[in-house]
Amino acid sequence: MRVALTVNGRPVAAEVAPRTHLGDFLREHLNHTGTHIGCEHGICGACTVEIDGELARSCITYTVCCDGASIRSIEGFDDDAMMRSLRQAFTRRHALQCGYCTPGMLIAARDLVRRRGRLSRAEIRLEMSGNLCRCTGYVGIIDAIEDVMAEHAAAAAASPHAHRAWLGPAPGPVASPVASRATQPEPPRKPAAARVSGETRAPVQGGRVRVEVGAVEQLDATTRLTERFELPYPREAVWALMADTERVARCMPGVSLDRPPQDGRLKGRLDVKIGPIAARFAGEGSVERFAENFRQIITASGGDRNSGSRVSASIDYRLTALAGANGSAATRVDVAISYALTGPLAQIGRSAIARDLARRIGEAFAANLDASLGGQRVRSQRAPLGGGRLLLALLADRLRALVGLLVPRR
Repeated sequence: MRVALTVNGRPVAAEVAPRTHLGDFLREHLNHTGTHIGCEHGICGACTVEIDGELARSCITYTVCCDGASIRSIEGFDDDAMMRSLRQAFTRRHALQCGYCTPGMLIAARDLVRRRGRLSRAEIRLEMSGNLCRCTGYVGIIDAIEDVMAEHAAAAAASPHAHRAWLGPAPGPVASPVASRATQPEPPRKPAAARVSGETRAPVQGGRVRVEVGAVEQLDATTRLTERFELPYPREAVWALMADTERVARCMPGVSLDRPPQDGRLKGRLDVKIGPIAARFAGEGSVERFAENFRQIITASGGDRNSGSRVSASIDYRLTALAGANGSAATRVDVAISYALTGPLAQIGRSAIARDLARRIGEAFAANLDASLGGQRVRSQRAPLGGGRLLLALLADRLRALVGLLVPRR
């Protein structure tokens, strides 16, 4: 397959096998051997590069998925002032031994300094835990990063990321086209993500309710995402439904309550099924309501006996009154979701499939709210989350994305 991308500021076009990962492409095709391949499972961080300004593991990113993207490997930071400071600090603090982890460690450290600024040593250790040093040279690495953070504290505060895209594989068709393809006719593409309140949001269509999903962010062990959709009903009517916890629970896929809420306390379960993986999280939660602001926060935590995994989550939603297309009353629902998954299922919770599924959950939730407000019977949501139609819809999305990559090249 033919790809055209930008590597370290230089347009590159090549024919690659679909299974070629980005790390091998950089090393074998372009001779950028500063990118090191270690575990080839996305764990050790030696292969870390930037894709459109965001960190990614090149050993688990297919090159064909990066068509149109801008890649920056360690060779692309030669003239970067902050990277120069990091290299000097790594030398001064003896932060490298065999040197194999160093390219990925430097790229991750530079991103951390720019993104977070001054941190404690414990916080630096936590943030850098995704990069492994086989020589156990962590003390010198932490020392070096601490030094550079002290030097660049003001610059870090004044230089946030230009944009917040998702991490890792892979921007593909929505990325900016490179110069080498400017003269070629571009095939029709899906609209780029819309900007809403400064965040990048990708539209998801479900029934007559259009759900906008913000960028998924990973902060320590917590995954965060935002959703927004509009309902063609007055805010008071939507609030009456949303303030009824039992009715809301019936609209949420996989959720069921064991009993009616008592004094703002909830008890229930969440059934999850992704392919062969099934879990039932039983737990408790609470509801905090701010009626004057049309806002409600639901927090919950629970565990799955079979796997020993635990999940904690919060859903914070606000309602804003709008004027509909025909002057009728409408309501915008802004939802902020945070969840942390620990135990054997934690890796699944961080996967792209789980994040795609979270988008599909928002779509199903919005459609169920719309149906309930319209007096229609909401289909029972006790079926496991990720089963049946939700999983089929997710797979259909993946197939459409794959076809979008393949068709223009035939």
